[in-house]
Amino acid sequence: MSEKDPSKTADQRPDWDTYFMKLCHVVAERSTCLRRKVGALLVANRRILATGYNGAPQGLPHCAEVGCLRDQMGIPSGERQELCRGLHAEQNAIIQAAVYGVGLQDVTLYCTIQPCITCAKMLINANVTRIVYEGDYPDQLATEMLEAAGVELVKWPASKESE
Repeated sequence: MSEKDPSKTADQRPDWDTYFMKLCHVVAERSTCLRRKVGALLVANRRILATGYNGAPQGLPHCAEVGCLRDQMGIPSGERQELCRGLHAEQNAIIQAAVYGVGLQDVTLYCTIQPCITCAKMLINANVTRIVYEGDYPDQLATEMLEAAGVELVKWPASKESE
């Protein structure tokens, strides 16, 4: 059913960061964003507490149905995040934890992309202490604030070949 990775033997398993980052990509498949599909996991003690992907709020039309407001307005990536119909994956993960009463003290966020400034502020106040991300996002202020708050930022390599 699934193809075997020829670089692994039967007794090798992915490390935890790789395992959770692979799951982020599965979560991202639910995204309804036309520009970038993003997935996020909030994890404590190697247990998934909440997931999130980017898209319009529940019950509202998805961008695939009505078009991308940011494209229509010519807004480049990394600018004017408030002008978007969707929520970010990190925001949806935090909201899901809140809806179900899940505390986020000392958790790790796994995300397919580095958080923006809005998400960074939310993650700091949600007590996220570590962020593992794959793709870069053009938001220096977010990086500076996360570092100033003592949040550990870990850039995850997509493959050993990219190191």
